[in-house]
Amino acid sequence: MNHLLLGLIVLPLIGAALILLTDGESESGLRNIRWTALFATVATFVLSIIAWKAFDPTSAAFQLVDEAAWLSDKIRFKLGVDGFSMPFILLSTFLMPFCIVASWVSVEKRVKEYMMAFLVLEALMIGVFSALDLVLFYLFFEAGLIPMFLIIGIWGGKRRIYASFKFFLYTLLGSLLMLIAVMVMYHQAGTTDIPTLLAYKFPASMQTWLWVAFFASFAVKMPMWPVHTWLPDAHVEAPTAGSVILAAILLKMGGYGFIRISIPMFPDASLYFAPLVFTMSAIAIIYTSLVALMQEDIKKLIAYSSVAHMGFVTMGLFSLNMQGIQGAMFQMVSHGLVSGALFLCVGVIYDRMHTREIAAYGGLVHRMPRYAVIFMIFTMANVGLPGTAGFVGEFLTLLGAFRASPWVAFFATTGVILSAGYALWLYARVVFGKLEKPSLMSIQDVTGRELAILVPLVVLTIWYGVQPGAILDLFAVPTEALLKSTQAAAQAAQSVASAVR
Repeated sequence: MNHLLLGLIVLPLIGAALILLTDGESESGLRNIRWTALFATVATFVLSIIAWKAFDPTSAAFQLVDEAAWLSDKIRFKLGVDGFSMPFILLSTFLMPFCIVASWVSVEKRVKEYMMAFLVLEALMIGVFSALDLVLFYLFFEAGLIPMFLIIGIWGGKRRIYASFKFFLYTLLGSLLMLIAVMVMYHQAGTTDIPTLLAYKFPASMQTWLWVAFFASFAVKMPMWPVHTWLPDAHVEAPTAGSVILAAILLKMGGYGFIRISIPMFPDASLYFAPLVFTMSAIAIIYTSLVALMQEDIKKLIAYSSVAHMGFVTMGLFSLNMQGIQGAMFQMVSHGLVSGALFLCVGVIYDRMHTREIAAYGGLVHRMPRYAVIFMIFTMANVGLPGTAGFVGEFLTLLGAFRASPWVAFFATTGVILSAGYALWLYARVVFGKLEKPSLMSIQDVTGRELAILVPLVVLTIWYGVQPGAILDLFAVPTEALLKSTQAAAQAAQSVASAVR
């Protein structure tokens, strides 16, 4: 059982190796490549379910630990999961088969390299969420840039080179400070073992600088305002499956970094910088929602909405209370489902019309009724309609923010209203109205393959909106443990301040 996590990382790599050895020129070879990629991702998902069944959600301790000597006795190859990381591993393995199926027809050039890039990316994403050593975490965190850089740069749109380099440079430069911080922490604590560092008490003055260094990386990754400008370009130019993984998983690595490293290891600094994060989050929610209202490209609108939703995540995390943190974690999972589904919906009509301009559509309900219903459900979830997964996370983060700062919650709530504006405006322009454009007269409704991708996401979006406990229960125990440690740190800081006075 201890090698389950290692298996989750190795399985996609085995799939990539098999694809490398497969002929990529013949028709039969391309078919074998696609099926090998699909089989590898499905097998990885099945193994993640087995890992989930072996996981005990009532314990805050790291589980399924797999450890081996690596660079030294103090820097080890160590994997493990807790209630914060397990849902993201499940989300990653769940979405990857859909990405492969979504690319089945649309990707025609360099299919071998494309499928290999996605399988390697899956292994690296699982590595990020299961790493229990800071050096290992950093390597997985940074290595994930490479396959996504290739996915955007090779299979992207007309401005793919610009978008891929912008994505790479923003995220790489942000992470350089994290590397320096990792080295400082090793020098101070004598280890990079994450469970050991969680119990280590860094001096308050050192916490400030370490927090800022990690913040530089995680803020870009999420991305937070004002370092968000790489995301719309990356989304617009990326192929459909690339946008799905970028929005659903890669952005969540920033939020996961906050909850795994920044908040528990630097509690004093997290309390000190919480007002700054609140301010940036509120600006992000309002500003990017307003920008989304002005967009003419469907993917760019959804990309800006992702920045706004990530504003709710950071606001909830740094509220440092039960409702806020659980809401932020739930929001990340639900946004992964909903935003991924929205990009898949965009891919459906893009494959038919080869344009993402909102003005090119209108009246699709007359030719694509099933598509209209599916797109409506995900649009309502993106707005945060009660009964969908999108509502639960937003409501809890706003509740947690209100307990921490009523003014922040007030401004953030305006973002909910604005999100309804841009999402419903998009839906009305694309789906409703008269079917007047000649190019749309023969457009076909969703196929069986596309239904196989979208219907499971519809079911989960509604199910988690009605039964959110299935996710919230995973976060409950580690959140309580985190809050106990941060509250103890806050009380100790107050005692020191009182003694100084």
